Amino acid sequence: MTAARVRAWDPADGARRATELFRARFAAEPDGVWSAPGRVNLIGEHTDYNGGLCLPIALPHRTYVALGTADDGRVRLTSAQEDRSTWEMPLASVVPGAVDGWPGYAAGVAWSLTVEQPDARLGGFAAAVDSCVPYGAGLSSSAALECAVAVALDDVFAVGLAATDAGRARLAHACIRAENEVAGAATGGMDQTAALRASAGHALLYDTRDGSVQHLPFDLAAHGLALLVVDTRAPHRLVDGQYAARRDTCAAAALHLGVDTLREVTDLDAALAALDTELTSPAGATVAPEVLRARTRHVVTEIARVERFVELLAQGRVAEVGPLLDASHASLRDDYQVSCAELDVAVEAARGAGALGARMTGGGFGGSAIALVPVDAVDAVAAAVSTAFDAAGFTAPAFLVADAAGPAGRTA
Repeated sequence: MTAARVRAWDPADGARRATELFRARFAAEPDGVWSAPGRVNLIGEHTDYNGGLCLPIALPHRTYVALGTADDGRVRLTSAQEDRSTWEMPLASVVPGAVDGWPGYAAGVAWSLTVEQPDARLGGFAAAVDSCVPYGAGLSSSAALECAVAVALDDVFAVGLAATDAGRARLAHACIRAENEVAGAATGGMDQTAALRASAGHALLYDTRDGSVQHLPFDLAAHGLALLVVDTRAPHRLVDGQYAARRDTCAAAALHLGVDTLREVTDLDAALAALDTELTSPAGATVAPEVLRARTRHVVTEIARVERFVELLAQGRVAEVGPLLDASHASLRDDYQVSCAELDVAVEAARGAGALGARMTGGGFGGSAIALVPVDAVDAVAAAVSTAFDAAGFTAPAFLVADAAGPAGRTA
């Protein structure tokens, strides 16, 4: 099978596409074009809502938003990735529960910025969206949309947050609220933080307990390596209740253990022994002790894997992180139970073809896997994964090579 490669657009091309769509749908010129990256998480999965550590990089694949202000107080949205219609609603009516589908991720940012920044004077606007972030691939196309809209609104309405890292942290929080409360997806904050606070050529160590970030040099090519991303084409959805259920279970375990988050667990064995009874979660679900123990074990060991990964990066021992990727996948598959057949096949085929390590990335239940591979083995590993998918009767996967890119900002 031929391995399909998903290429990132040149920023000028992305800006052109979004501008042309804006002109075609709104018969006007935008005030500018802004963009934000997708992300791939190297390690630290399902830790962001548990007070833990994660280590994403921003992708060169970006979502582009051409945006212009409107005097009538209405929000108008259109997307090249959705149907050909234009969604429209008064800005004052954009509140939780009022917006269905993809517009919630974009219009919701305007609502959350107004709530978070009462002195901000947001008005109506029109926005046209085009993107080369693979859709539904677990590479955070939703956060890329939110963050591109956020920096656009910050710019055109002179909110003034995007100029500093502290301000970008506040923009990220506004985007998280938009996704949680308007779009209805109970995600953590890693995706938005990566899109707004990443740095080109660096991985972003994000400590979700205090919101701090560190920029760690990340140049795989210098070590003769590449990060191959496998889009399994298995639909990745976070609004079907599975993600929220995992989050709810972790909250129940933390409450029972008497800690704010599972990050505070210092003695894993003692914690597992204490989770010996059925619990009722904050959302009212009944959770069996074996499930509580498994979810807790994943979170605590995954945070430790992030810490070890960072140590190896600092020591220049990048080729040695492969076993950490493998262990992360096993934990996500067995303890957190968020993998699927396509992800498991991708991981095993990549390892069999020479990957130093591989794992699913993102929320799971579909989406993408990553493989750390020698740079001269990228095509061979991709071909092996494609062959394995064909043999299993799966939809053909797509591939991209992930280089650490820069954050959201104005493109044109």
